[in-house]
Amino acid sequence: MQANIFIQTSDIGHEEWLSYRRLGCGGSDAAAIAGVNPWKSPISVYFEKIGEAPEIEENERMYWGNVLEDVVAKEFAKRTGFKVQRRNAMYQHKEHEFMLANVDRVYIKDGHVAGILECKTTNEYSKDQWEDDKIPNHYYLQVQHYLAVTGFQEAYIAALIGGNKFVYKKINRDEELIEYLIKIEADFWKMVQDKTPPAMDGSSDADNILSYLYPESEPEKEIHLDTLEDKLKDLERIKADIKELDKQKKEIEQTIKNEMEDAEIAHIGERKVTWKTVISNRIDSKKLKKEKPEIYEQYCKESKSRRFQIK
Repeated sequence: MQANIFIQTSDIGHEEWLSYRRLGCGGSDAAAIAGVNPWKSPISVYFEKIGEAPEIEENERMYWGNVLEDVVAKEFAKRTGFKVQRRNAMYQHKEHEFMLANVDRVYIKDGHVAGILECKTTNEYSKDQWEDDKIPNHYYLQVQHYLAVTGFQEAYIAALIGGNKFVYKKINRDEELIEYLIKIEADFWKMVQDKTPPAMDGSSDADNILSYLYPESEPEKEIHLDTLEDKLKDLERIKADIKELDKQKKEIEQTIKNEMEDAEIAHIGERKVTWKTVISNRIDSKKLKKEKPEIYEQYCKESKSRRFQIK
């Protein structure tokens, strides 16, 4: 392994580990910076690095991912015959110091440490992303980032899918992709150092960050943003286009429904269209408030958000 040890992680707490993560770009950050992480955007990573992002609470998916990591590693060792070792350290690229790596494990082949083992758990709905030789793009970039930092020529990624399917796949070092990652991470890290956030990208993650940073408006406060006049015109044009496309969408749906009449299923070429009866129960809040105001007040929960309008 060619990387420097940035910090030993065996004796530090979670909060301290997070503070070290903010000092550079890690493997899970790489895919977000490249725009292929399904859960995180570049803007979110930026605010994490400058210490202004909301704290992420561990959810069930994250919890079981951590619990089952050791199970995945042991199964990989069993199926390959390789010895697997934990590496309780965060590594740093020898040349590009902003690149960090907190690898799950390494594996030993022919008597020496041969590469990185990355362990994943995922749900049944993701199985198509693992078929044949496929590896989800965000995981592939994560592993290439680790190869860049550590200097290894190969890695394996092992995954437990839906709790009942195990796969493992070899990933070879891709120098062209690594050069690309180094460039975009260097550009991103300069933004962090200069406190210049990346552009908004339309993701729900960016929405969440904005809601966290600016949860309430200051009453009567006004500003002028004349430099965004062209952006506003673009927005109005796009909204008009969406309205027209939505009208066309509804016309086509109505045409199909009219032909289906009372049929629940229609076959159109190789596709199947369903128009099913769905029964749902909802609370009539207006009636409840009128007839049982004390119960309504007891269970009514106030929510607060900011409404964006153009006049």
